[in-house]
Amino acid sequence: MSHTELVVWMGLAIGLVFGATGQLSGFCLMRGLANATTLSDWRKLRAFALAMGVALLGSQGLAATSQVSLAASLYAVPTFSWLALPLGGLLFGYGMVLANGCGARALVLLGSGNLRSFVVLVCLGLAAYMVLSGILAPLRLWLESGTTLRLPAATLPQWVGLPDWLPALLLGGALCAWSFASPDFRRSPTDWGGGLVIGALIPISWYTTGVVGFDDFEPVRLASLTFVAPIGESLQYLMLSTGTRLGFGVSVVGGVLAGALAMALLRKDFNLKSFDSPPHMLRSMLGGVLMGIGGVLSLGCSIGQGLSGFSTLSLSAFIAIAGIVGGALLGIRGPLALSKH
Repeated sequence: MSHTELVVWMGLAIGLVFGATGQLSGFCLMRGLANATTLSDWRKLRAFALAMGVALLGSQGLAATSQVSLAASLYAVPTFSWLALPLGGLLFGYGMVLANGCGARALVLLGSGNLRSFVVLVCLGLAAYMVLSGILAPLRLWLESGTTLRLPAATLPQWVGLPDWLPALLLGGALCAWSFASPDFRRSPTDWGGGLVIGALIPISWYTTGVVGFDDFEPVRLASLTFVAPIGESLQYLMLSTGTRLGFGVSVVGGVLAGALAMALLRKDFNLKSFDSPPHMLRSMLGGVLMGIGGVLSLGCSIGQGLSGFSTLSLSAFIAIAGIVGGALLGIRGPLALSKH
């Protein structure tokens, strides 16, 4: 088995674990924010914070032991658009509320029988590729070229002049400590277990693409979990697979869907669901489109920037995360909040 084939199989395994864990635990940033702000239930949000802490500590541990160079990731660059990055985060966050979950959550829900998520995923994938390389790509390039900002550093440790391990240890430790500070969270093993497992999948993914996929002549691009471009790539692969090579991102997407389906069947939780009304369908379609556009502009989704990007401590990740959270809060409780349907 070649190193590229091994990366694909490991991506499938990572996706299976993510999908099964997401289906069992209900892991979702949007749900965490909604529960915290409307129900005063912080368990889902603490689970996401725990995943951030675990992802950060594990990823920086790989970097500290020189196994992976996170500086080679797409997140750790000193240039970004000061307009497109936060705008993309806002669009993604608001779209996440419209669609009742991010792209990763839509895959998990589809595996559980939620047909609404199929529409969300198709709209997300099409919109993402329209902005990446389709009809909207020139507009994106024009927007980015006129608003590019270059910083003297790409990551938080470089910005403040500290060794990488110190901010990682402090921030990662603080996130984990805050998560487990709640007795309700400690009494919810599905939540803290989901946070631990999904957080651990981030450094495992870095290791898969950066170490297992390393080859002097044919290296695999360093990447971790993200779900905007890979969903679009998956749609493209389904249509044009002849003569193309299966990659890590597409195999993860397939694994998430299969893992969620397996767990739903095991728990007898598979249940076909559809739209309640035409406005409900339009809302989901718009949510998918906004997530596709926003995810490309912000260089990632709530998983791609919220966990993978954050694990590199890149400055762009902090900006994108702030935009995603801000957009989600606008849709949940802000002036642009909408009713459920």
